[in-house]
Amino acid sequence: MSLKIRLARGGAKKRPFYRIVVADSRSPRDGRYIEKIGTFNPLLPRDSEDRIQLDTDRVKHWLSNGALPTDRVLRFLDAEGLMKREPRNNPEKAKPGKKRLEREEAKRAAGEEKAAAAEAEKEAAKQAETDKEATDAATAAQAEASEEATDEVAAEEAKEASE
Repeated sequence: MSLKIRLARGGAKKRPFYRIVVADSRSPRDGRYIEKIGTFNPLLPRDSEDRIQLDTDRVKHWLSNGALPTDRVLRFLDAEGLMKREPRNNPEKAKPGKKRLEREEAKRAAGEEKAAAAEAEKEAAKQAETDKEATDAATAAQAEASEEATDEVAAEEAKEASE
């Protein structure tokens, strides 16, 4: 029979309270247990003495009989100095998932497309302005040429009239 030292949840809805129990690993979380060896009240402040209460003699007894603590209970036992818990390091956990990477890539691509469209619009506006200036210059040159032609015709008519 493999023994576990684990938490059994009690308390009301949204008001958790845990018993630290020694139980067969096959029994349900809140079901049958062999012995209650402490309590854990997560609603109390971290520095409160009543937050975690352990019967250290019974914990030592069950550890010597082969009971294995769960990760959370191992944290409590490490704080009490009964066992040593090695800190975990999972750098993969901090990396974003596949869906998030896809969304960020789509967002970046959309941003690039938007920037390219804005740049193209800016270029089109600049080209239209250049075309307008060229058209205005051509119109002004044409108007000036027609004025000169009109002046020449008027000068010729004046010359003929004076003769």
